[in-house]
Amino acid sequence: MDYAIQLKALIRKELRQIFRDRELLFLLLFMPVMQITLYSFALSPEVEHLRLGVIDYANSSTSRELVGRLTSNMVFDLKPAGANEQELSNKVKGGKLEAGMIIPPELERHIRSGIPTKIQVFLDGVDANTAGITGGYLTQILSAFNGKLENKSASEKSAVEPKVTYVYNAGLESRWFFVPGVLALVLNLVSTLVSSAAVVREKDTGTLEQLLMTPVSSFQILAAKVIPLSAVLMVNVLISLLVAVVFYGVPFRGNFFLFLGISFLAIIVGISIGIALAAFSANQRQSLLTSFFINLPVIQLSGALSPIESMPQFWQDLSLLDPLRYYVTCVKAIMLKGVGFQTIWPNVLILAIFAIVFLSLSSARFRKQLA
Repeated sequence: MDYAIQLKALIRKELRQIFRDRELLFLLLFMPVMQITLYSFALSPEVEHLRLGVIDYANSSTSRELVGRLTSNMVFDLKPAGANEQELSNKVKGGKLEAGMIIPPELERHIRSGIPTKIQVFLDGVDANTAGITGGYLTQILSAFNGKLENKSASEKSAVEPKVTYVYNAGLESRWFFVPGVLALVLNLVSTLVSSAAVVREKDTGTLEQLLMTPVSSFQILAAKVIPLSAVLMVNVLISLLVAVVFYGVPFRGNFFLFLGISFLAIIVGISIGIALAAFSANQRQSLLTSFFINLPVIQLSGALSPIESMPQFWQDLSLLDPLRYYVTCVKAIMLKGVGFQTIWPNVLILAIFAIVFLSLSSARFRKQLA
């Protein structure tokens, strides 16, 4: 009975300390919303409003239709191209245009004769990702244009026509990929940084030494830090989920309570890492730098911002040691695919193992430091 009363008193103390610290509350509640908003826009791989210059030597109805197809959506914006090929090339090289196209004068004649026509295209390759996407857009638009121009008989048409269906994301909305990942990495960052800062602050102010003089165990002190911070971070999870679903239109197709349970496991992992970092650090600055040093590769290898399958094999293997990877996998599977526990249980099990290991490590280091 006394043990429970002591733990309850420590939890009340931690809660009062959290709610008195306005900077900490700001970090816990407002920063996740701001980060998920910024990341979701900044990390979008969609490319729109590309500056396109076109020199149309054909100046025919067909060439004008082609230019109209290129600029009929938000992908390309038509810009002045210059008087000749050299000026167009220089504008692309100078960064004034992302793409340039030269339509030859024989376009109309070649179409009537069934002769393939070569259309020269310049792409700014400084940003390889944008250049690749731009090339893909141009290829798709030109292919659709060719399909309209070709007049094949039934016997000349291909017997097999692909019909593509996109599962879980029919509109290929990139935010459906990024927002759940950002939700996971923000939770990891906040839980690690806040727990680390809270412990180091008490070390610096001498509060931990004062706790040693009270009739409580080190486990009670550690539990008193984990329980209220976990409760506040669960509010963080709910706020981030609300932002993802309401403001970004990301679907939530899975079990809500399964999502909360796995998020709680991820919070325990993050808090445990933060406490361990604080226990090994001499001061708050060292703790902060160490936390960023660890969190950056954890985020990069988690699959939150880029698919793990696109990484080199070595980094894919190394990502197996990343606890955030398993939480990101679970979040995306629950939100986008609506899967149940029977599908993601291996990831949940590994995440639980990480939680036990890191909590035990931080507890052992914490007890050693208080001894």
